[in-house]
Amino acid sequence: MKTAIVGGGAAGFFLAINLKEMCPQMDVTILEGSKRVLAKVEISGGGRCNCTNSFEDINDLQSVYPRGHRLLKRLFKQFDYRDAYQWFEHRGVKLTTQEDHCVFPQSQDSHTIINLFLSEARRLGINVKTGCKVSSLDELADYDFVAVTMGGKPQTDGLRWLNQPLESPVPSLFTFNINDTLLRQLMGTVVDATAMIPGTKMRASGPLLVTHWGMSGPCILRLSSYAARWLSEHDYKQPLAINWTNRKENEVQEQLAALRQQHAQKQLTTIRPFDLPQRLWTYLTEKALDGRAKAPWGSLNQKEMNRLTNTLINDTYQIAGRAPFKDEFVTCGGVSLAAVNPSTLESRTQPHLYFAGEVLDIDGVTGGFNFQAAWTTAYAVATAISTQYNAAE
Repeated sequence: MKTAIVGGGAAGFFLAINLKEMCPQMDVTILEGSKRVLAKVEISGGGRCNCTNSFEDINDLQSVYPRGHRLLKRLFKQFDYRDAYQWFEHRGVKLTTQEDHCVFPQSQDSHTIINLFLSEARRLGINVKTGCKVSSLDELADYDFVAVTMGGKPQTDGLRWLNQPLESPVPSLFTFNINDTLLRQLMGTVVDATAMIPGTKMRASGPLLVTHWGMSGPCILRLSSYAARWLSEHDYKQPLAINWTNRKENEVQEQLAALRQQHAQKQLTTIRPFDLPQRLWTYLTEKALDGRAKAPWGSLNQKEMNRLTNTLINDTYQIAGRAPFKDEFVTCGGVSLAAVNPSTLESRTQPHLYFAGEVLDIDGVTGGFNFQAAWTTAYAVATAISTQYNAAE
């Protein structure tokens, strides 16, 4: 029997390797449309490949998988992040877990993962064909099983040949363009903050990076994932609120009142609350108090204290767009999860057609979660195909 895997990325290679180990007699071929395989793996994590996450502080999968959390909760019973960690280490790739729970190869080099996949494919006799763009299921009629692992597509047209119900693809994990000249002068500033879309429940916390075009960092990338469809529907022009302190209003009020009492004679900008970076604190005081930013703490009246509190916990901006698609790694949307069997990821309408990875309407926030979704869904498909193969033997 023969299996075609359409897509030579992370999910495709992981599926092929596991399937070939489960069914050594199976003829397995990876068909990659471009000239290079695993290109996305190479550049992921800044070239270090954040291959999974420890999930240590994750109590609800929806917090890291805005789309697909219910399906992954089921599939994690087959293969989860602990299994992925063991899978790589068992094959000689030593991993390390950072303080932020992201997992990388100890080598800090994505080529360690790439070389493992390529060597395992050679060892197992997996056929890898590049420059083989598939645009119709009819082209795969000679194969007994077909697994589509070609990743996300920026447009629905790139998925229509699958003849499956689709969720419209839109970008996820992108940075925000903000037309604020004074803010952009803080380029390079990093602060632990919470970003919110006013009027919704969408919010995310973590390191926020001010850039020369606006805002980035894990905090913003997470929010972009949660709000991917919302922002797309609103043409990426929506208000944005930032809590620069990650604290509640009453805590901020109490801290500022204490500073006013303790440092009454000192200039406002010289005493920084909440360990805020100096440039950011100066910017926020000037924004809140106009020409009073250099006034003594003790001279602030209650109205000024309220304005300063509000600027710290509810600083508002206008999102003026997102990064161009070429800068993004993840797409929200793809093959509808209602179109597949939740245990095997086989098409409900076309037997022996399976889906794994980002081609499904599954996507996670930054931090190794998307790779884990690739490993989990690929393993589930390999198991399903091997079960059918063994039943036919």
